[in-house]
Amino acid sequence: MNDISTEQKETEKLQTLKKLAATVYLCQALTFMLAGLPLLVGVAINFFKRNDVQGTWLESHFNWQIQTTWITLAGFALSGITFGMGIGVFILIATVVWLVYRITIGWYALNDDKPVNNQMN
Repeated sequence: MNDISTEQKETEKLQTLKKLAATVYLCQALTFMLAGLPLLVGVAINFFKRNDVQGTWLESHFNWQIQTTWITLAGFALSGITFGMGIGVFILIATVVWLVYRITIGWYALNDDKPVNNQMN
């Protein structure tokens, strides 16, 4: 009986963490409507709960989301810096397409209860 309750608690913990990962993907998607602020909220969630997912299949999602955030922010910054030169718009488009790709791949893997395949970078 003790093993069952321990296993049940672990399952419930994973479900809660999975909901957090889904929330971060939602934050990343809301970035388009709310000027990037949700992207920062999402990465803060990742950093606060990162230790809780260590050693689980959800760890790959948190790492994927953190990497997505930093590269997206770098792309937005580079786009802003080079916008006056005429290439910033192309960098912005590439960054947005890449962000949508990362959200989509991550969300599908999460919904299938699978880790994100790091070969997809």
